[in-house]
Amino acid sequence: MDPPCQPKGGNRSREVRQGPAHSNASHQKDAYARLLSQHHSSKFRSYLEQYAQQQQGEEIVQSTQRQGLTHSDKQDIPPRKRDQALIEFSDSSDFSPSPMRGNGGDESSMSLYMDKLNSRASPQEPELRHGVSDKQRRGERRDTNTSRDGDVESGEEFGFNKRQQHQTRNKDRHTDSPVGSHGKKDFSGGASPLKATSTGPIPEQEKKSKKKNVPKNHPDNKRDGPVQPNCTAAVVNSPGNKAKRVPPPGASTPSDEGKKNRGGRGGAKRQVFEEYMTVEDVSHGLKRGELVQGSIRINPKKYHEAFIASPDGKRDIFLDGIVARNRALNGDVVVAKIHPQDQWKVVKSDSEGVSDPETQPGKGQTPGRKSKRPPSPDVIVEAEDEEPLTRSLKSVSLNATEDEVTKETLQRTANVVYIVEQKHSRAATGFLKFLPDRPYAMFSPVDHRVPRVNIPLADCPHDFCSRPGDYTNILFIARITSWPGDSNFAEGRLAKTLGQAGEIEPETEGILIEYDVDFSEFSGEVLRCLPQMLPWTIPPQELLNRRDLRKECIFTIDPATARDLDDALSCKPLPDGNFELGVHIADVSYFVEEGNALDFIASRRATSVYMVQKVIPMLPRLLCEELCSLNPMTDRLTFSVIWKITPEGKILSEWFGRSVIRSCVKLSYDHAQSMIEAPDKLFQADELPPCSPEHPVDEIHRAVLNLHAIAKRLRAQRFESGALRLDQMKLSFTLDRETSMPQGCYVYHYRDSNKLVEEFMLLANMATAHQIYRSFPQKALLRRHPPPQTKMVDDLQEFCDQMGLSIDFSSAGTLHKSLNETLGDDEYTSARKEVLTHMCSRPMQMAMYFCTGVLSEERMFRHYALNVPFYTHFTSPIRRYADLIVHRLLAASLGCGPPLELKEEEVQKQSTQCNDKKTASKRVQELSAELFFSVFVKESGPLDSEAMVMGVLDQSFDVLVLRYGVQKRIYCKGLLGLETFHFQKVGKKGEMTLVWAAEEPGRASIRQEITIFSLVDVQLRADGAPMKYSAVIKRPDETV
Repeated sequence: MDPPCQPKGGNRSREVRQGPAHSNASHQKDAYARLLSQHHSSKFRSYLEQYAQQQQGEEIVQSTQRQGLTHSDKQDIPPRKRDQALIEFSDSSDFSPSPMRGNGGDESSMSLYMDKLNSRASPQEPELRHGVSDKQRRGERRDTNTSRDGDVESGEEFGFNKRQQHQTRNKDRHTDSPVGSHGKKDFSGGASPLKATSTGPIPEQEKKSKKKNVPKNHPDNKRDGPVQPNCTAAVVNSPGNKAKRVPPPGASTPSDEGKKNRGGRGGAKRQVFEEYMTVEDVSHGLKRGELVQGSIRINPKKYHEAFIASPDGKRDIFLDGIVARNRALNGDVVVAKIHPQDQWKVVKSDSEGVSDPETQPGKGQTPGRKSKRPPSPDVIVEAEDEEPLTRSLKSVSLNATEDEVTKETLQRTANVVYIVEQKHSRAATGFLKFLPDRPYAMFSPVDHRVPRVNIPLADCPHDFCSRPGDYTNILFIARITSWPGDSNFAEGRLAKTLGQAGEIEPETEGILIEYDVDFSEFSGEVLRCLPQMLPWTIPPQELLNRRDLRKECIFTIDPATARDLDDALSCKPLPDGNFELGVHIADVSYFVEEGNALDFIASRRATSVYMVQKVIPMLPRLLCEELCSLNPMTDRLTFSVIWKITPEGKILSEWFGRSVIRSCVKLSYDHAQSMIEAPDKLFQADELPPCSPEHPVDEIHRAVLNLHAIAKRLRAQRFESGALRLDQMKLSFTLDRETSMPQGCYVYHYRDSNKLVEEFMLLANMATAHQIYRSFPQKALLRRHPPPQTKMVDDLQEFCDQMGLSIDFSSAGTLHKSLNETLGDDEYTSARKEVLTHMCSRPMQMAMYFCTGVLSEERMFRHYALNVPFYTHFTSPIRRYADLIVHRLLAASLGCGPPLELKEEEVQKQSTQCNDKKTASKRVQELSAELFFSVFVKESGPLDSEAMVMGVLDQSFDVLVLRYGVQKRIYCKGLLGLETFHFQKVGKKGEMTLVWAAEEPGRASIRQEITIFSLVDVQLRADGAPMKYSAVIKRPDETV
C-alpha cells in the first residue's frame, strides 16, 4: 500500500515544522546561502543561472580529460574486478555488483580543483526540511557488556544504538520504505568497485532496523531526489548539513524528477548518483589525504543520516542524505571525499543521556543516535521515534573568525566516491506491493536503510497479481542484484516466502538470512571430515602424547541448558598450602584439521549463533555436543593451563599443554551458586547432577569454594589495577516445551558463580596471549580494545558535572570506581547505575581481533576495559573460530602441534571475518530476544512496571523498565489525559513538566516533573502491527 499521509496533529519533528515557510530555516543556511538570500533581483538570478550552465559545460569537458594515475601515486587498496559478472541468484553471496566508470582517467590538480568549484558554484534555493514523524521508530542501542571471558563484547558498532534497530524494524511493516540510498552505480563498462574476496561475502555488521514510512509527497522523498543529468546540479551544503541541489535553468525540480524516477515511470532517466571514482583516483586521493576510508553506519531511524568514523579519532564524518551515500549500504567499507570546510555541519554538543553527541544534528533536525559497537546480548532496548533536542546553532557568516566558529563546533561532511567492500548481505525481509500495469512488483524492506526494490513479477507467487491482498501480511526475502545510477530503486530478485509477519519462525528465519547467518545443514564433504567409526574413542598413541588428568577432580560450570561444554575447572590443594588450579579447554584443533572442508566452513561461519529458542552451531553437532564437549564421566581431549597459585591469588608457576580429562560432574551456575551460598552445608547426591563415584560431593563442594575464594581475590586485584566492567541487564525467557512460545521472562542476575568462571577464563586468555605473542610476534591473533572516543567522553563528562555526578573518565579504572561508589545505597542504586552505565557505554569502541603483524606499535595491542597489554580468546573453540586459531598457535609454540600454515595477511583476514561474524551474531541474538519479548507482550500484556527516566528530549523521554530491563521511549503527545507539557534545558540537563488534566470538574490539574533518574510507572502494550509494542506513562494519581 502507499505510505500513509502525515496525520494532522501528529508528533512531527522540528524538521517538518521548519519548512521553507519558516523563518528559522535561515539558520540552516551556510554563508554562501545567506549571501544569496540577500540578492533577489532578476538580474542576479539570471547571472547565477548562466553561471550554472557554464559550469555544467565545463564539468562535461573535464570528465573527458581525466587520465589514470601513475603507479607511484597509488596507495595499496583492494582492486575492483572490472568485468565482474552477476552472481548466480541462488548463491548466498553478495548479489549487488557495483559498476564503475568504464573510462579510467587521470585527474589533474586543475581538474580536481574545478570539481570542487563546480560542487559549490550554483545557487541554492530554499528546500523543504527533511522531517521525521513521531511514528518513526528509534534505532537499537548498543551497550558495552562483558562475556563469560570478561571481555568487552559490545560498545558501539557501525550502526546506531542498540535495541533501537529491531524496534524500528517492527514499525508499520506494511507501508513502503522510503527511498534508500545504498548500493552501487551502473555506468558504461559495468565493472564493480566491490572488493572481491575468495572467501565469500562478509555479512552486515549491524542489525537492520525499521523506521516509519514517509508519504510520497513528503519532503523526505524530495529532499534527496535525483540530481540533474550528468550530475550537473550544484550541491551546496549548509552548516546544518542539508545538501541543497539547484537545478540548471529549464530543469525539473527534484520532486518532479522523483516522480519521473519512481519505478522508471515516464520522462527521461536522470542520473541520481555520482559516478564512482576509479581505483587510480581513489589511491591518489587516499595518499594525499583528500579521501578517507571506513565503514559506513546508517542511522536506523533516520535513514538520511550516515556516519564514517574519523581516522583521527575525532568527531565522526557526517554523510547527509541518500545521494551522499551513493548506494552504499550499512556496514560497507567505503571511501569518501571530505567537503570543503564551509560546507561542514555546525554542531553544538549538548547531550542528555539518550543522545549521542557524535550524531547530534543542528537545530531543526532530529538527533541521531549512533552506536559503533557490537550489540550487547545483556539488555533489550526497544524504542520508537527520535524526537529533536532543543539546540542552539551558531550561524556561520562570511567573515566568521576562528574564535566564532572553531573546529570543535564543526562536523566534517563527505560523500561516498567508492565502495571498497560490500559488507552488507544485500538481503532483506519485507513486503510486496502490487503495481498495476507494471512488469514488476515493489518490495518494501522492513529495514528502511535498505532501498525499495523492483522485483520481476515472474518471481512473485503465481496468484499475486490476481489476489495481491492475500500477501499484505506475508514476509518475503529479497536480494538486491543491482542498483542503477539513474534510479532511486534497486533491482532485485525474490529469494523466499517466509510466512506471516509477527510469527516467531518466519521472523527468525528472516533475521538469519538478513545477517547472512549460514543455518544450512553441513554438507557430506564436511561430515566426512569427522571420525567415521562411532562410538569414537581416544587412540592409545594419543594418550601417550598428553598429560593424563583423568583422575583429577575436574568439573564444568555452565548454564543448565548448555550442550557445548568447552571449558572445565580444577582446584587441588597442595601440601604447602597453595593450590594447583587448572583451566581445561576442549581440544577442537585435534578434530578440525587446518585446510580441510570442515575447517573452511568453520572459518566462514566463525561463530555459533545463540538465539532464544535454538543455536546455529559453528561446527557439526557431533563435535559440538559429543566428541569435543566435556561431558561428565567421559574421556575428552583438552588443552590445559595449570598454575601453582597462592590462596591470595599470586601465581607461582604456569604450565601449558595438551591433556586428557574426565569431568566428574556437570554443574549449572545455580548448583555452583548454592554451594557458594551454603559453605557449611553437606550436599546430598540427589541435590546435584550425577557425579563420578571417584569424587564425592564434598570434594567437589570444597573445590568450588576454593575457586570462589581465589576468584574474589583475582577480581579485586584486577579492578585495583584499573579494569572496567560495564554490566547491562539481560532478559531471559522460559519457553513452552512443546510450542517454544515464551511463557515468562525475567532479568538474568550475574552472580558469584558467573564471576568465578569468568575470572579463570580471563586468566587463561591473558596467559595464552602472552605465550603466543612471545612465540609468534608477527602473526599472533590477539584481541584489542581501543580507548573510548575522546570527544564523546568530554561531552559526557560535561553532562555528568552538570548533573552533579562525580564520574571520573580519566581511565578505565577510575570510571569503574566512580560507577560503583557515587550512586547511593538504596533499592534504586542498581537502576541508577544501569542508566549511567548505558550513557558511559556510548563512547566505548568495539573490541576486535587482529593480527599482531599489522600494527606497528605494541601500545595499540592494549585492551582498554581489562587494562592489560595483551589479550586473546582461547577458552571457547567449540563456538568461536578465533579460539581455534589461537589453539593452533599455542600448540605450535609448545612444539606439540604442526606450525600454523596461515600467513600474516591471512591471519588478519580471518580476524576481520571473525569480527564481522561476531557482530552479526550478537545482533541476531538481540533481535531474537526482542522478537520473543514482543510476542510475550502481545500474549501476556499489558505489562505494568516501575521505570527510571534515562534521558529527556523536547517531546519525549526514555525510560528503563525495571521489571524487564528493556528501554522504551514515551511520547508526550500520545499520552491520554495529558493536558500539556513543557520542556526546558538547564545547562545540559533536560527537564520536562507534564500537566495532567483533572479527572473531575473543579479539581486542580496534576503536575509531574520528569528528569533523569526520575521514577515513573509505565505500561507496555501490544500495538496493532506485528512485532510492535509501545510504552505509556501512567497518571501519577493512578499509581499506588
